[in-house]
Amino acid sequence: MNEKIKGILNGVIASTSYGMNPLFALPLFAAGIGTNSVLFYRYAFAVIIYGIWLKLFKKISLRIDIKECTILFVLAILFSLSSLTLFESFKYIGASIACTILFIYPIIVTIIMAAFFKEKISKTVIIAICLTLTGIVALYKNDPNATLNTYGIVVVLLSALAYALYIVGVKNIKLVNEMNKDKMSFYIMFFGLLVYIWNLEFCTELQILDTPKLWLYTIGLSIFPTIISIETINVSIQLIGSTFTAILGALEPLTAILFGVLIFHESLTGRIILGMTLIFIGVLMIVAKAKNTPANKIRA
Repeated sequence: MNEKIKGILNGVIASTSYGMNPLFALPLFAAGIGTNSVLFYRYAFAVIIYGIWLKLFKKISLRIDIKECTILFVLAILFSLSSLTLFESFKYIGASIACTILFIYPIIVTIIMAAFFKEKISKTVIIAICLTLTGIVALYKNDPNATLNTYGIVVVLLSALAYALYIVGVKNIKLVNEMNKDKMSFYIMFFGLLVYIWNLEFCTELQILDTPKLWLYTIGLSIFPTIISIETINVSIQLIGSTFTAILGALEPLTAILFGVLIFHESLTGRIILGMTLIFIGVLMIVAKAKNTPANKIRA
C-alpha cells in the first residue's frame, strides 16, 4: 500500500477509535467509578493485553536503553497528562465546552511545526483547520449550567498543549521516529500508567470493579480508544507528519457525536449535521493535500 494512503488510513482509525472513549467511559462514570480509577484500568489492561500480544504473537523484543527510556517516559507523561487535565477541566467548565476548546491542538501543532521546524503552512492547511474547528464548535451545544471558569479554560488548554507536544515529539525526535512503533506504543501506555498509580496513592485509593459488565467496559476502553488509537496515531505521524495527523483528529468528536446519536439516543439536529459536513470537507482537503504532497516533504 502507498505509504501516504497508509498514513491517512491510520490517522482516520486513530481519531475514530479515540472518539469511542464516551462509549466505554460514560457507563463507568455512571457506575460511580472515579476518573483516576477509570484511567488506571484503561492503561493497566492496555499494557497487559498489548504486552502479551507483542511478546507471544508478534515476537517483538521490548528491550530499551536508558536514552530511549527517558524520551519515551517524557512522551508518555505528556500523553497521559492530556487525558487527565481534560477530565479535570470537566469539573469547572462542562464537558461540551471543554471538548470544543481541546480541539485547538491542531493549531498548536501547526504553529510549533512552523516556528521551530520551519514547516511551511499552506493555504489548504489553514482553510482545513478553520473548517474543522468551525465544524467542531457546531457539534457541541452550550451547556446553560456551565460557566467559563478561568481555571477550567487554562486546564483544558494545557490538555491541548500536552497532546500537541506529544504529536510533535513523536514526529521530530529522531530516536523515537526510527523506533519500532509497536514497542514505542507499549511504553507510552506503560509509563502513562504511572501517572494514575501516583494519583491513586500507589493504588491504595483504587476503586474496585464489582460487576462483569464494568470489566467488559474497561477492556473495551483499553482496546479501542487506547491500544488501537495509540498504535495507529504513531504510524500516521511517521508517514504523513504531525500537522496532517492532528487535523485528521477532528474525526474524534465526530465519532463521539455519532455514538451519542446511535447508542445514547441523542438528537441529530441541523447544527450537528452542519458541523459534521464541515469536518468532512476539512478532512477531505487534508487527505487530498497529503496524497498530492511528495513523500520527502511529508516526512521533513
